Amino acid sequence: MTSDKSMQGKTVLVTGAARRVGAEIVRTLHEAGANVGIHYHRSAREALLFAETLNARRAHSAHPVRFDLADVDGFPGLLAEVVERFGRLDGLVNNASSFFATPMGHITIAHWNTLMDSNFRAPLFLSQAAAPYLRLSHGAVVNITDIHAERPLAGFSVYCAAKAGLAGLTRSLAIELAPEVRVNGVAPGPIEWPEDETFDATTRQQIIDHTLLKRTGSSVDVAGTVLFLLTGAQYVTGQIVAVDGGRSAHL
Repeated sequence: MTSDKSMQGKTVLVTGAARRVGAEIVRTLHEAGANVGIHYHRSAREALLFAETLNARRAHSAHPVRFDLADVDGFPGLLAEVVERFGRLDGLVNNASSFFATPMGHITIAHWNTLMDSNFRAPLFLSQAAAPYLRLSHGAVVNITDIHAERPLAGFSVYCAAKAGLAGLTRSLAIELAPEVRVNGVAPGPIEWPEDETFDATTRQQIIDHTLLKRTGSSVDVAGTVLFLLTGAQYVTGQIVAVDGGRSAHL
């Protein structure tokens, strides 16, 4: 367990935080001393058990919040719940994401809405709702974008467009919320594969071979970068850090 306590006494809300990369982000921030809001939608069992584990380590330090991020009008209430629980908000990590293929000729408005809601619309309106709290604390926003925001992936045009929008939003919010609030992004490469068969073994190996480090990364790599952007990067805003093993250096 890390001895870093740079988040001591601070509060961060992480969306999509019950599993995978989101859970590792929460774990890392919690170990650094933060109180954490664990947002989830359908992963109730995982979120509740996760919060219980963290609260066993440090009492009253983790609060699970169930919410559908498609409900934009409910964002002020979501944030108010976290602030009421912990008394403040110092960070927002927009991690929640939908990911699936949308081959041209088969794209529907439902595909568009699902991918845009989680990857673009929710981060915008949640950041807007969080801004008053973050201005008070001189806090920060970190958006989890994607390597394919700038280098699109064939067959995933709507997802790539949504993440490209999020990358642009990251820079725009940095301007809008300055100087009180810093806004940055993390663009992961091959960190955790989708749980379905979206990428077969051959495709996965081709992606790995195209990284400079010739291996996949870990959710710990992303979480550590998020922690840095929240606490150690006090003169950094409007930037997107690639955590991709060097893949984007020569795509």
